[in-house]
Amino acid sequence: MKALSITAIFAASLAAPAFAESHVDRSGWPDSFTVGTASQGGTYFAYGSGWANLVAEQLGISGGGEVTGGPMQNMALVHTGDVQFGMVTMGPAAESLEGTNPIAPGLQMTNACAMFPMYQTPFSVTALSSSGITSISEIPDGARIGFGPAGSTSDTYFPRMMETLGVNFERRNGGWSDLGAQLQDGLLDVVAFAAGVPVPAVSQLEVQTDVNIIEFTEDEQAKLMEAYPVSAFTIPASTYSTLDEDARSVSMWNFAIANCDLPESFVNAVVDVIMSDNERMVGVHKAGVSTLPENWDKNKVMNWHPGAAAWFKENAGADIPDDMIHGN
Repeated sequence: MKALSITAIFAASLAAPAFAESHVDRSGWPDSFTVGTASQGGTYFAYGSGWANLVAEQLGISGGGEVTGGPMQNMALVHTGDVQFGMVTMGPAAESLEGTNPIAPGLQMTNACAMFPMYQTPFSVTALSSSGITSISEIPDGARIGFGPAGSTSDTYFPRMMETLGVNFERRNGGWSDLGAQLQDGLLDVVAFAAGVPVPAVSQLEVQTDVNIIEFTEDEQAKLMEAYPVSAFTIPASTYSTLDEDARSVSMWNFAIANCDLPESFVNAVVDVIMSDNERMVGVHKAGVSTLPENWDKNKVMNWHPGAAAWFKENAGADIPDDMIHGN
């Protein structure tokens, strides 16, 4: 099982790593690392490549982000050790642990461990203003809807959500940048995004054409929260130039994951780089505003990597039960 292509490798030797002179035990540390992200044009790719580069710089080892099929594939790649790190949404993580990941049905991917909280993934809908679509109820029968890469969080949950809301559609898959281009070219009627905001593909669309960012009604939001592992979310008006006011949405939490066999000191050092300076993470991507130590408790699904658990216990007062730490 191989990820598709390496897209960002950081030459760590060019920077003065913060940990180079430290006394951290580096026994067993890899010479380099890879972070499984998702397709180009999506938040996972921008956020994941960004924190990979940051860690590489600070720890003084080579590392970078890699294009993958998203959370489902990331769980498989991290579980098998094909990549050291990845990013996953809680829904796909739960399915992977239960053995219902479509990439490897029946395989319980228990060797992928929680590492740190990232941000919430809002589910949002975008259409061209010229389409006249301003609400979910106005999406025409048989609409061509792009749901993101096959097997992604969006592709796993958004079609079910649309069906719950009574939308009849033709399902399309692809990377976010490609789907944005297809929407602009009139090959799609709607794109249903599940990605941290601002979604790069939506921001690009705003520059090139007029779009409608469609919010859920209160009733639609309530239906989705009852049926799926999502919570209420508000997309701030400041997120996009298109929005005049906050938009009602639902969201699912994302966590960074690590192969459970990685050295505790290595994972602990990675978590320290990410969690000790939030301003730096916001500089990586605006979604980093939620990458905060106190959000450790949003993981109710996965076992923690021991190195990560130790960091949150020591620095965030985390009360992580022993039976939620890998190896205990």
